[in-house]
Amino acid sequence: MADLRLSDAERQDALDVLSEHVRTGRLDIDEYGSRSAKVTSAKLVSELVPLFDDLPSPRPSALLATARPEPVVPAGTGKLGAFVWRYSVPLSIALAVVVLIVTRGRLLIVFALPLLLILFSGWRRR
Repeated sequence: MADLRLSDAERQDALDVLSEHVRTGRLDIDEYGSRSAKVTSAKLVSELVPLFDDLPSPRPSALLATARPEPVVPAGTGKLGAFVWRYSVPLSIALAVVVLIVTRGRLLIVFALPLLLILFSGWRRR
């Protein structure tokens, strides 16, 4: 994750979010004063992270823009299941190439396997 510089608009957004947390009673005035001073002097997005780590939503837009979503893995899958779920398409393509080489091109239908897997995984996500 790149540590980008903050714009004035992003600092103002962070201050607005802190104000919202004061209005909802999550921060008192003293804590708001201390955090808002740090927001005002912040130059990088990483400087905002510790100021909002202990607070729930809403979050400043600068923090939301840099967050990376976790990959979706079905519940109840173990480590092996999660690995297969994430890498099923590349693994099936590699398997198809190996089978094509081993059979010396007689089984071109093997390349249908990745296509079917892509179609099936797309259908399951709906």
